[in-house]
Amino acid sequence: MNAMLRLLAAVCIALALVVPAAAQTQPAVKPIRGDTPIPETNPADIYRMERHDRVLPRGFEKQPPVIPHNIKGYQITKNVNMCMSCHSRKVAKETGATPVGQSHYMDRDDNKLANVSARRYFCLQCHVPQFDADPLVANTFQPAAGQASKGRP
Repeated sequence: MNAMLRLLAAVCIALALVVPAAAQTQPAVKPIRGDTPIPETNPADIYRMERHDRVLPRGFEKQPPVIPHNIKGYQITKNVNMCMSCHSRKVAKETGATPVGQSHYMDRDDNKLANVSARRYFCLQCHVPQFDADPLVANTFQPAAGQASKGRP
């Protein structure tokens, strides 16, 4: 009986040592960027902002428009949204900025709100600045026939 317990204990110990070692030798997931290392610093400052004297066309219907101006230093927190100082419905005509879309003033049940919906408050979740930079990953996207932006800015 003692011999059986010792043998069982030895098998358990051997498995405990072998199984983690086997798990570590499994191939890692290959990232899209391939072998390109992630740099320690972000060289984003080397890219120029795209021209901001025109509204850029959208690549597909319902695409959030890109931000055609520099947003460096803009603060968007739960208490402050600097984008709204120019783009809110109340001041957009005065500032000449594109007003925030009507959909941003609706809650999930399509009720109209006086202020921007909490789910649309953080602009950079969908909108990005347009930079003069090469894509990080190859992209062959083409809009489906009839599904292009139809000239919408």
